[in-house]
Amino acid sequence: MSAAPLQAPAPQPAAGTPPARGPGLLAHPLAKPLLALAALLVLDLIFIPGFFHLQIRDGHLYGPLIDIVNRAAPLMLAALGMTLVIATRGIDISVGAVVALSGTVAAMLIGGTMVVNDGVPEYVANTPMALALAAALGAAILCGAWNGLLVAGLKLQPIVATLILMVAGRGLAQLLTDGQIVTVYYKPFFFLGSGYLLGIPFALWLVAAVLLVVGLLLKKTALGLFIQAVGINPVAARLAGLRTATLIFAVYVFCSACAGLAGLMIASNIKSADANNAGLLLELDAILAVTLGGTSLAGGKFSLAGSMIGALIIQTLTYTIYSLGVPPEVNMVVKSIVVFAVCLSQSAGFKNLWKGRA
Repeated sequence: MSAAPLQAPAPQPAAGTPPARGPGLLAHPLAKPLLALAALLVLDLIFIPGFFHLQIRDGHLYGPLIDIVNRAAPLMLAALGMTLVIATRGIDISVGAVVALSGTVAAMLIGGTMVVNDGVPEYVANTPMALALAAALGAAILCGAWNGLLVAGLKLQPIVATLILMVAGRGLAQLLTDGQIVTVYYKPFFFLGSGYLLGIPFALWLVAAVLLVVGLLLKKTALGLFIQAVGINPVAARLAGLRTATLIFAVYVFCSACAGLAGLMIASNIKSADANNAGLLLELDAILAVTLGGTSLAGGKFSLAGSMIGALIIQTLTYTIYSLGVPPEVNMVVKSIVVFAVCLSQSAGFKNLWKGRA
């Protein structure tokens, strides 16, 4: 029988040395955005009376918290699409224009004409609502296909390619409306942005449905891994056999589709389409929400849940500023400071400098 090989004894910790600990909760990718959101909520609890008060009226849930998540729904959708675009090392600054164009197409097709039915006046849609919504989403998907073609097909820089649609898309919406606000009078359309289902705003159900479908696709299939691979090294991903151009094209289409649905929500909520102001600067809020949620601007690393939390942070911050009576202009200054802080946190040079001084 051969003797067992001798092994060196495991090193013992020195006396008084605390036992090694695994990574704490703060190491979790969602820890920082959750702490930021919690800090805002605590601030609101202290300075805004009745902030956490909820009540049920007519079977609907009301309260400041419901207002925040309801108004954040369009931004959540835009952030979902932006997350996948940024994960592939891209950017889409045409989101706001797609929002305006989608809402404009839907409002112009639905409109509303008053008719008298058995002596009762009511408004009917100029075009069947299902067809109008399909046309609006189709216009958004075409916008995404245009961006995807420029980025994936012609290899243009994403910021330049989407800048074209950012200008042209809103200009087209303004041309369609002649620069005027198009009002919608068809009540079923209002349900999309301001209706309730089981006491909860219907817009939140839509966001949850999109998030669930996309989350399952990314987790249960190799799609999430493919997106990460393209974001980390697109050349290596292509050499490994991935159809990187097709994948990049698809994420831009998805981003515009999310923006189109957000545009329908906004138009439904305000009962009109404002091509001049609808979705204005929404793309910047979406990018900020994505980065606040932990998605890397360098590509590869992304988090859908983090983007949702980032959207809630932005909307809660906006609600807090308005509720405290702070001038609205301060909101832009605060957002710029947050953007600066996020960029610093993701800067390799800043991290090295910080570690060197620590």
